[in-house]
Amino acid sequence: MNSFELVLRHAAIDDTKVLVDIALSGNRIAALGQVAGEGSAEIDLAGRVVLPGFVESHIHLDKACILDRCGHVHGGLKNAIQMVSEMKTKFTVDDIYARGARVIEAAITQGTTHMRAHTELDPRIGLRGFEAIRALKKDYAWALDLSICVFPQEGMTQVPEVENLLLAALDQGADVLGGCPYTDTDPTLQIDRIFSFARHFDVDLDFHLDFDLDPSWDHLGEVCRQTIATGYQGRVAVGHVTKLSMLPPQELASAAWMLGDAGIAVTVLPSTDLYLMGRDHSFAVPRGLTPAHLLLEHGVPCAIASNNLLNPFTPFGDASLLRMANLYANVAQVGPEGFARCLDMITVLPAQMMKLKDYGLAVGCKADLVVLDAATPSEALAAISPALMGFKNGRQTFSRKPAEIHFPLK
Repeated sequence: MNSFELVLRHAAIDDTKVLVDIALSGNRIAALGQVAGEGSAEIDLAGRVVLPGFVESHIHLDKACILDRCGHVHGGLKNAIQMVSEMKTKFTVDDIYARGARVIEAAITQGTTHMRAHTELDPRIGLRGFEAIRALKKDYAWALDLSICVFPQEGMTQVPEVENLLLAALDQGADVLGGCPYTDTDPTLQIDRIFSFARHFDVDLDFHLDFDLDPSWDHLGEVCRQTIATGYQGRVAVGHVTKLSMLPPQELASAAWMLGDAGIAVTVLPSTDLYLMGRDHSFAVPRGLTPAHLLLEHGVPCAIASNNLLNPFTPFGDASLLRMANLYANVAQVGPEGFARCLDMITVLPAQMMKLKDYGLAVGCKADLVVLDAATPSEALAAISPALMGFKNGRQTFSRKPAEIHFPLK
């Protein structure tokens, strides 16, 4: 009879309510179903949900948790960029590390096991943000795989020093390269240079793109063109692209076809996109939320992510990807028939985008798991059910007791 290091008994892994056992050995899922063998340790989940660990594909650790120091002024994207830009000169490596650690620890307790941190490089911050995030990557590897994406938030072609900073970070091990054409004086040249750097270092690309509500022009077409021209299909992601929220069905379908042909993934950032878009409207405010579920119908891989927490871009957040997926479903008017796909956008789809190896809930996959206090995955999404425990490489990383009601004595 097989003996396992840990067996999770009576787990719900889909909406059928058929319960299974999940046996872990080493850092892998060794058996799934009705497991007859014993575990050195066993946990009875009593019908609670188990999902593969959540994948945070787009978050900014370097500028998180600064509301207490910035005197937040309600404004749009440009005001948020300017406010943080002024503050960055005072950011230290220790300060960024501490704030990043706060977010990472919150994310771990919300069930996140993988994360891509977008990290700004410019003369104001230098490499301090990159150095801090690189230290966080090392120190929290026991609970979370952290991928570092460096990018020029405030433009590149008009600030020559930025190129050298990007090249230095890539030379020192940055995992992914990002772009931000909408802040550049020459967006097309930035896109061209970013592709050139990515090819030289053989890294994937992840752009901040088309972050406004004017569909009369875009940079998406140029990114798609260069993706195909350089053979980078399947290696490019774009975040925000809120312009797509303003397209009628036929034009959205054309954009989806273009994205699909280029093999580009789309990341939607619900909290930030909703908070910043449409601020020039005094009524009938547009949502500014790219309809990822409709893009999925056209075969475009999509993810839902947090972007910012507790800063001028997004003065909200608890690092819960389940909350982000719930928020997306609410605003995009996705009913229960689409809940599973919303969950896919914080699990298997961003894992595909980030090329995570052996990710999932199957025998042989890495034992990166989250247990939710719900009877089905759809219920967990609908209720934003608490994460009760998590596992990274088969080792438990956190636990939380279910709420208990204390009734009065009769």
